[in-house]
Amino acid sequence: MYNFDAIIDRRNTACVKYDNLANVFGLTDILPMWVADMDFQVAPEIQEAVHQYAEKGVFGYTFRTDEAKQAFIDWVTRRHNWYVKKEWILSSPGIVTALSIAVRVYTKTGDKVLIFTPVYPPFHAVVKDNKRQLVCSSLKVENNHYRIDWEDFEAKLKDGVKLLIMSNSHNPVGRVWTKEELLRIGELCLQYGVTILSDEIHSDLALPGHKHVVMATLSPEIADITVTMMAPSKTFNIAGMMNSVIVISSPELRRLFEEEILCLHLDLGNIFGHVTFEAAYKHGDAWLDEMIGYLEKNIEYTDQFLRQELPVVKMIPPEGSFLLWLDFRATGLSHEQIREKLLHEAKLGLNSGTDFGPEGEGFFRMNIGCPLATVKEGLERLKKIFK
Repeated sequence: MYNFDAIIDRRNTACVKYDNLANVFGLTDILPMWVADMDFQVAPEIQEAVHQYAEKGVFGYTFRTDEAKQAFIDWVTRRHNWYVKKEWILSSPGIVTALSIAVRVYTKTGDKVLIFTPVYPPFHAVVKDNKRQLVCSSLKVENNHYRIDWEDFEAKLKDGVKLLIMSNSHNPVGRVWTKEELLRIGELCLQYGVTILSDEIHSDLALPGHKHVVMATLSPEIADITVTMMAPSKTFNIAGMMNSVIVISSPELRRLFEEEILCLHLDLGNIFGHVTFEAAYKHGDAWLDEMIGYLEKNIEYTDQFLRQELPVVKMIPPEGSFLLWLDFRATGLSHEQIREKLLHEAKLGLNSGTDFGPEGEGFFRMNIGCPLATVKEGLERLKKIFK
């Protein structure tokens, strides 16, 4: 029904992925398979909603309506069995903005904030930039599968951690945390008085065979210490609209967060953010389901290609999202040597694993949220250099 094979020229549109290559990589003649947005055209209902509003020709101040909030509530009810009350919902321009605000309002200068590493680089930044103490608990990888080091995690919680920032599903390693894992995390945080910031921006992208579990659904007690952050940006490929949703059932946690949002005058949002937010959550089911099926085919192709044509590079099997965590350690090259070959010989722009933490040494992240033809081109470039 939808054409995910279409090649759309995104250059010269102020697009970070294609038009900011010189600033990020120092080159412009590379195939970009890095930053986490997709090359697919959005659902037609989203495009139509934008067209209809644009035709009015008036772009004044706006806000997120009750109807838009209801569209989100209906979405998480049918997709995640999560029953959200309208008054729990707050807005933010983006999840990284929300994380930074939450760090500021739920902790004090010098407080300890824990993250599981390797992880999305802004998790590190929002802690350090706000002058909090960053505490890292390294994930363990066994048989191409990442898991939490429970002994290390609990020991660090005991040592005075005030806040946990969770990535669920986990970027970049692709884990969709199970209900049992999340329960154990939640119970430990309850035991040691730790507030949870649960970044669930990839919640709608769990791959077949895996199910996303919303942290706040586990128990009323866990919900009461959890700030859930979601957005339509990754799900529907509308990251440029800058419109996230923050769900906080605890009146006190919600009050603190809302006060800061209002203080910074970040509550209004932008017109097309609201328009696309509502259209996506009302009408995006069919597009999303088909897109996930397409992603699954891209992943299967990549896995088969690497096994048959380039076994020196291994793919960590993803459980969610369109981001692949590739292991180059068997090449015997240093991380910097791999990076140089990727850029200057393969002409391929991937995210460096060390950006996610020292555990990413020898790893690179590849974005396969693109037409299969682009995936094939990227893999052929890898094969040419590393076989």
